Amino acid sequence: MRIGELASRSGLSARTLRFYEEAGLLPPPPRTPGGYRDYPDTAVARLAFIGESQRAGLTLAEIRSVLALRDDGHAPCAHVAALIHEHLDDIDRRMAELAATRRVLHTLADRAAATDPAACGGDDICTILTAPGG
Repeated sequence: MRIGELASRSGLSARTLRFYEEAGLLPPPPRTPGGYRDYPDTAVARLAFIGESQRAGLTLAEIRSVLALRDDGHAPCAHVAALIHEHLDDIDRRMAELAATRRVLHTLADRAAATDPAACGGDDICTILTAPGG
């Protein structure tokens, strides 16, 4: 199928398909005698896999590594499981950082509510952000 049909069937633009090909996610298809790309039907499923992988948070490099394993005839399950655990660990770390930031912001919001702007001044740039006694 030509690139326009693949774009239509996959819900992606022809530009995205060419990018995926250049990025090594979509193998270069054979060409017609006229020089047009002639994608196999399996390209639709591959593009769906790429989309699902992106929605799961995998990077294009990680997706490429999974596809390379499959293309070499190996089951990528262990590799995918490791990637999932890495992403979960990263999300857990970021959530902990966000929770800590949220606690700090609540403390600052309470301090801001108790601060009289008319009394602001002196050597402090902003008494809301300056720790008491700091």
